[in-house]
Amino acid sequence: MARTRKTASGRESLRIGELGRRLDLNPKTIRYYEQIGLLPPAERSDSGYRLFSRQDEERLRFIASARRVGFGLGEIKEVLALRERGQAPCRYVSETIERRRSEIDSQLADLRRLKGELDELSERARTRPPAGEQAGYCHILEAETGR
Repeated sequence: MARTRKTASGRESLRIGELGRRLDLNPKTIRYYEQIGLLPPAERSDSGYRLFSRQDEERLRFIASARRVGFGLGEIKEVLALRERGQAPCRYVSETIERRRSEIDSQLADLRRLKGELDELSERARTRPPAGEQAGYCHILEAETGR
């Protein structure tokens, strides 16, 4: 069971490994988020261990949730900055969600087109006999040129 500690300010805190286990995050990821400013610098114990507060845990939980649905680190940073300025970030979040949905729709259309091409190539591979040694690279992938 995780032991809680007190920070210099008297708040309960967790060390990075304990926090990582709670949130299923690698401690390297937590240090990186701190390094790029997604997390404020952690307080340190007398022996130099990072000590994270419940507020840090909530912030990391939000970051992990946003990452799971495809938000980039820059987008998350913007949401956090808006909140820290006292502004509601929900409009920005909604716009980001819609932009991401549009990107995914485009990717899905591209994947459907690619699947159709692969289906055609698969059919070509099943129905045409192998070409001889002198016939180009591979008849399955070579485009029809009216031969």
